[in-house]
Amino acid sequence: MKLSIKDEVQTRIPTKHGEFILHYYTNTVDDKEHIALVKGEVANKEDVPVRIHSECFTGDVLGSRRCDCGEQLDMGLEIISQAECGVLIYLRQEGRGIGLLKKLQAYNLQDQGLDTVDANIHLGHLADERQYDIAALILEDLQIRSIALITNNPQKIDELTQLGALVKRRIAIETHIHHDNLDYLKTKAERMRHLLSMPDSQ
Repeated sequence: MKLSIKDEVQTRIPTKHGEFILHYYTNTVDDKEHIALVKGEVANKEDVPVRIHSECFTGDVLGSRRCDCGEQLDMGLEIISQAECGVLIYLRQEGRGIGLLKKLQAYNLQDQGLDTVDANIHLGHLADERQYDIAALILEDLQIRSIALITNNPQKIDELTQLGALVKRRIAIETHIHHDNLDYLKTKAERMRHLLSMPDSQ
């Protein structure tokens, strides 16, 4: 089945980062609800700040310190708010695409000594199973000409470019390093090529 999306509803969402318009998208492949929070006028604009954020229940909702997801979500919205124009696309692909159950099982394996990559592989998955085709279609639907992608992940830039999105530049989004997320961030930098500043003393 060919992937297509539909903007089912738009509604105003006031937040601590200002007011956004939430676009609720359905698609022809799965029953997940992907959303876009849009700030200002983005149609036919160049160099629009865009954060493509994959769902993380533990980080985004519970404030878990095992990852940097909740902080990145908050920082992404703040960057867009400061620019007074931009989009945060929230993709429902929990746990780098393996789902909440498997992610929680991977947490237990990490507590036994595996890193995030090896834990996923041990459970029969790839290190990262996320896909960005829906995000590319949302950018097209919003008629954005080019983007400044808020990310530390060069693979995300490569995949979006292959899908036809014009990424003009990258905006870094580095969070605080502490005891609970140190190993997680080290694995991102060393094994997944994320562009992170890891202090030598850590």
